[in-house]
Amino acid sequence: MVDNHHLLQISPVIPVVTIDDPADAVPVAQALLGGGVRIIELTLRTDRALESLARISQEVPEILTGAGTVLTPAQADAAVEAGAQFLVSPGTTTALLQHLLTLPVPVLPGVATVSEALSVLEHGITNMKFFPAAQAGGPAYLKAISAPVPQIRFCPTGGITTDTASDYLALPNVSCIGGSWLTPQSAIRDQNWQHITDLARHTTTLMAVAS
Repeated sequence: MVDNHHLLQISPVIPVVTIDDPADAVPVAQALLGGGVRIIELTLRTDRALESLARISQEVPEILTGAGTVLTPAQADAAVEAGAQFLVSPGTTTALLQHLLTLPVPVLPGVATVSEALSVLEHGITNMKFFPAAQAGGPAYLKAISAPVPQIRFCPTGGITTDTASDYLALPNVSCIGGSWLTPQSAIRDQNWQHITDLARHTTTLMAVAS
């Protein structure tokens, strides 16, 4: 099983994907894999998200499949049962974090402030999601807090584009970023899997920045 630290080392960009129709789940995952991206965060924002997650987990085992937008312990349990190999929350409450830490998969708790980050750090977790990244202060904010809490590594997500990605990846406390631009809804709707593969392949240019 991948651990919390290795989770952020798999790809400079973790695709944050929302899928309405489970029939699109496997083609999307295969398209990302075809572009060299070996990880996917599938959000639990749709009624059939767990079905999509299960299909990817079963039919595309080569890609590390996680569940995002985990808001409650019940959602976390259901995601793990469906095959999620890691869990991501947009924010963190004490009750949610304590439950996540009982599960047999790595977790990436969401934080937006230094106080929230310190609260998560008290539980021994040093890798966190910074959300919503652009709205919560962006690269300037993360750079400012790297000195007082250098032991924390972030995966910023929210409002990041291909134009701003390198600004985040250049920071010493950013291991990777989350991005929805790799799987635009228009491409999924049109079943333009090649476009998703092309976008995924473009992330290889970000690897040089992240290394």
